[in-house]
Amino acid sequence: MSEQYTYAVARMRALEVSLFSNSTIDQLIACQSYDQCLQFLEEKGWGDTETSGNAEAMLTREEEKIWEVVKELSIDMKNFDVLSYSKLFHNLKAAIKEVCTEEKNRHIFYEDVSIPGKEMVEIIKDKDFTKLPANMQHVAAEAYESLLHTRDGQLCDVMIDKAALDAIYEAGKKAEAKIIRDYAESTVAVADIKVAVRSQKTAKSIEFMKRAMAECDSVNVDQLSKAALAGMDALREYLTGTAYAEGAEALAQSPSAFERWCDNRIIQTISPQKYNAFTIGPVIAYVIARQNEIKTVRIILSGKLNDLPDDSIRERVREMYV
Repeated sequence: MSEQYTYAVARMRALEVSLFSNSTIDQLIACQSYDQCLQFLEEKGWGDTETSGNAEAMLTREEEKIWEVVKELSIDMKNFDVLSYSKLFHNLKAAIKEVCTEEKNRHIFYEDVSIPGKEMVEIIKDKDFTKLPANMQHVAAEAYESLLHTRDGQLCDVMIDKAALDAIYEAGKKAEAKIIRDYAESTVAVADIKVAVRSQKTAKSIEFMKRAMAECDSVNVDQLSKAALAGMDALREYLTGTAYAEGAEALAQSPSAFERWCDNRIIQTISPQKYNAFTIGPVIAYVIARQNEIKTVRIILSGKLNDLPDDSIRERVREMYV
């Protein structure tokens, strides 16, 4: 096992040097304008000659670079399935909505997954659900029929989002690598907490919450739902008694502080991989770190484009891996 990943880990260590640190992010925020931010990123090697001046194209190109690097390492790509489930299930959700509502070109698809947008739409049109992975087939049929007959888009979202969380958690349970198990646990728990927070703010029923939440070991779905139903103070009190006590503190600060904590929790989960040289852990961690970096840059660019004060942007930025 250790020899298998020696080269891959050495490659990741070399690439980690170019990851943005918190100080680099501060430099980006300090740029005087949106265009200056783009120039800063290009000077750091982001994008390529075809993406100059186009932020969305630049960020898409950076995402592509992640997987180009990973594919060079001769590692079984199944190890990375857990990281692609959210995008894959998003494509399912978007395809069902496009087919059932006949609203063309309104839905965004991810193309860097095993079933890209156009192919997913064709599968849903033909109702050929057997072409989907086993963990998608049942929810695809159920969500399709539900949206077709009820026109309840939120219910469709809830069904598919929960199935995505279940898929991530199952992959985590089956994984040999500790980082994948830890990532799945944190991802599902944080998603459940997000559901509880949103449901508390929008006065959703306990039945809605339980339908939207996925079971995991580190939070109790029943207790979390009841706490949310009792109010924000009760929800924070419940979280204080779990591994996610910092989430309760973030909730008390502001909505943006809570959203930032949700992403930071994942980075904290993978941080120990910096010191692990003999497993696939550092490779998985690098992919997650790069995705977090791209998400943070997107937040900063959006803030600059909308003329938000630097302090307001800084409140939203995520913690960096290095």
